[in-house]
Amino acid sequence: MCVPGAGTGAEGGVAVDGEEGGAGSEGRPPNAEYRVADDVIASIAGIAAAEVAGVAGLGGGLGLGLGEVLGKRPAARGVRVEVGTREAAVDVYLHVAYGVQIPVVAQRVQENVKRAVESMTGLDVVEVNVHVQGLEAPPPAPGRGQRPPE
Repeated sequence: MCVPGAGTGAEGGVAVDGEEGGAGSEGRPPNAEYRVADDVIASIAGIAAAEVAGVAGLGGGLGLGLGEVLGKRPAARGVRVEVGTREAAVDVYLHVAYGVQIPVVAQRVQENVKRAVESMTGLDVVEVNVHVQGLEAPPPAPGRGQRPPE
C-alpha cells in the first residue's frame, strides 16, 4: 500500500522492505511498502509540540510562507518536515508563554516530537529544530495598564 507524500508532490515517508527469506516484519509480505504522507508526519509533530507546557501556539513568523500556512491542516501548521525512506528531520515554529524558560520548553518539544514521530511512524528522527517565533504576553492585571473612566 502506498500513500503519496503531500504538499510539494514529493513522496516522503517510510518504505519498509520485507526481510529476506519470508514474510516481512509484523506479517507483511516480502517487499511490501508503506508510505506516510509528509503532512501526516507534520500533524503528529505539531500535536506533540502543542502538548508541551509553555508552548502558546504553533506557526506564524517569517519561517513559513502564506500558502504553506493556509494549505495545511491545523495540526500541521508551524511544522516543516523533510522525510526520507527511513529518516525524518522536523522544524517546529512556535510561540512560547511569557515567563517560561525557553531552553527548557524547546528541549521538551524536541523530546516529545521525536518520541511521537518515531513511535507512530517507525522513522528515525535525526533532528528536531525549534524556532521560537514569538512570545505570548499574559493578560494585563486588573487595574493595570487601563485608563480610569472619565
